[in-house]
Amino acid sequence: MSKCGYQGDKTQVALQDTKQGRNDLFAGIPCRLRAKLVFMAGQNIILGVSGGIAAYKTPELVRRLRDRGAAVQVVMTRSANEFVTETTLQAVSGMPVRTNLWDPQAEAAMGHIELARWADLVLIAPATAEIMARMAAGAAPDLLTTLCLATEAPVVIAPAMNHVMWSHPAVQENRQKLADHGVRILGPEIGDQACGETGPGRMMEPDDIVAAVMAPIVVANVEPPPLAGKTVLITAGPTREALDPVRFISNRSSGKMGYALASAARQAGAEVILVSGPVSVTVPDGVKCINVESAQQMFAATHEHIEGVDIFIAAAAVADYRPANSAEQKIKKTASEMSVELVRAPDILASVAKINNGPFAVGFAAETENLRDYARTKLDKKNLDMIIANLVGENLGFDADENAVEVYWRDGEQSFPMTTKSALAEDLIRLIFERYLEKLTAATQTALPAIAIRD
Repeated sequence: MSKCGYQGDKTQVALQDTKQGRNDLFAGIPCRLRAKLVFMAGQNIILGVSGGIAAYKTPELVRRLRDRGAAVQVVMTRSANEFVTETTLQAVSGMPVRTNLWDPQAEAAMGHIELARWADLVLIAPATAEIMARMAAGAAPDLLTTLCLATEAPVVIAPAMNHVMWSHPAVQENRQKLADHGVRILGPEIGDQACGETGPGRMMEPDDIVAAVMAPIVVANVEPPPLAGKTVLITAGPTREALDPVRFISNRSSGKMGYALASAARQAGAEVILVSGPVSVTVPDGVKCINVESAQQMFAATHEHIEGVDIFIAAAAVADYRPANSAEQKIKKTASEMSVELVRAPDILASVAKINNGPFAVGFAAETENLRDYARTKLDKKNLDMIIANLVGENLGFDADENAVEVYWRDGEQSFPMTTKSALAEDLIRLIFERYLEKLTAATQTALPAIAIRD
């Protein structure tokens, strides 16, 4: 019998902890490693499911946990039933689902206390803003939150909600309270959401959750993320060049591509500095963001932080020209015609590419025609390592959630078909890193003969 006598609402818990089960679990694993893995089998896990769209992933999560030898008791909130059925979760867990704190049969022997003592781990996935607020306040209006207060087992949550909700100060305050109380928080991830928007708020994938809460099968030779230890500086969004305190010259850039690249680079392990023009996109978690408005401000912020940067990605749509003079007061409508003198704005990308032993420099080219010719000309003229080019116009490029690009470098090119900007960003970061490594390797090989001669 399980500890504290908990039997899963009078149904015997069938732990995958038999001798045969362990043999199957450890099949092919050297004996010297098995001692590290024994604790994986036989864990008792309460899986709390709250009412978010990500609840549809929970049957797969249950399967993955049971594959690792855990016994899983599902506890659902009332709203969770709107997204996944008790029947499904009972079928995959092999145990009756608990939903009601006031179940007379289960509570005849203080079943919620027995269940709280039975658990080796309480995992809530998805954890909505509502459930986080209840936990942070120490409230216990339902079975799940009551268990969180009554258990001595570790509590882990995997938040899932709209990215604006996740960024709300109240939610972030609750997140911090929970962390201070010892609750482990997994994610959320950044990406496309069910509402059609993009940002932080996606629940971690079941495999990643399982890897985070249970010992992995293989613990040796774990490789760090590809960009671990690297610093990436990305410019994003438009610039605004003031005509007067009210009016400005700008463009249609939304910043979505630059922010997606910042998110992808951060997920790849890089330290990311984002120099951003005025946009309405949420800054990805873990990214240092410096907000600017004009091209001159973006130039200054970029060069202030460029030292020590390994990769520079100029995704911002920086103004080519700015007004020679900006009026101190609002310009009044007096004359029938008006002309504005424009002068060149600073070229941020070209200035970074000229730095001796500077970062791997990646530019962007947004064109309405002759994409390949204009992009390759810019690549050569500014001495860039790589350029990412895309057509812009009506329903193309700017302010869209999808994009298609052509990428060029000195001796190669690659096409990326239309896809979401978040997915495209991941592919681009992967390619940029590959090219960066090739350049680094070539530079090292070139330097070796000189070193040998000096020695």
